[in-house]
Amino acid sequence: MITIISGTNRQNSVSAKVAHLYQSLLTQHQVESNIIDLADLPNDFVYTALYDNNGKNPEFNKFLEQLRSSEKYVFIIPEYNGSFPGVLKAFIDGMEYPNSFQNKKCALVGISSGMQGAGLALSHMTDIFNYLGMNVLALKPKLARIEKNFDGEEVTDKLYSQLLEEQVKKLLDF
Repeated sequence: MITIISGTNRQNSVSAKVAHLYQSLLTQHQVESNIIDLADLPNDFVYTALYDNNGKNPEFNKFLEQLRSSEKYVFIIPEYNGSFPGVLKAFIDGMEYPNSFQNKKCALVGISSGMQGAGLALSHMTDIFNYLGMNVLALKPKLARIEKNFDGEEVTDKLYSQLLEEQVKKLLDF
């Protein structure tokens, strides 16, 4: 099982749409996957599920269980202010340390409205996952100018399509 995480809590986000696109690519390879959309997180999880409250919020624990059932992850990471959304960091902080990610594998996809394709965000996430003991796939597509290169269902840029397909194949062999 591969879990795809849409890295923002923004409703109807481009990240969530890209997560569904990624899931369809995995389906084409007959790979089972599920999606965690951070827009579905409980509004109060930073107060009711982190630190001393770890494991005490039943709604947040559903996300924890989804992560436990996977050995591989795909993080769709939008660029927010030169990095990734704070809600994504809070979500990671709410997981059991270090067991949630240690010795597991992940792929990262960056998306941005600008030219960088969330390159800094991907670098920051790589550092965090390395610290947590997770193995990060080296190929990290940076989907810049996402509004011009994604129609909400399909990537319209040929190179982006090739990079995503290549990443899927590498993740399956990883």
